[in-house]
Amino acid sequence: QVQLVESGGGLVQPGGSLRLSCAAVGFTFSGASMSWYRQALGKERELVGSISSTGSSKNYADSVKGRFTISRDNAKNTVYLQMDSLEPEDTATYYCKTLRGFRSYWGQGTQVTVSS
Repeated sequence: QVQLVESGGGLVQPGGSLRLSCAAVGFTFSGASMSWYRQALGKERELVGSISSTGSSKNYADSVKGRFTISRDNAKNTVYLQMDSLEPEDTATYYCKTLRGFRSYWGQGTQVTVSS
């Protein structure tokens, strides 16, 4: 059974950093591309970025490019989202996602709040 569990969220001041983790079980993690999404209160869920199965290819939303970095450790079945220079606009619930066949699997999300 596919399960994704995010962790690492919290309250941080503007300009600060956080690293989110997403631990995966139930599928061949090393063969799967992974994505991070976020959803702010009252807004639609949006793609933050994605990473290929080997980590050799990454892409990011324009709003986070240069500030956020996605990485993965296939030995630990974990994908990371390093968030630097955080802004209040980054406040959201962050989710990881993988696509297996035609089905998307989501974690439960982790809340990130950027506020002074």
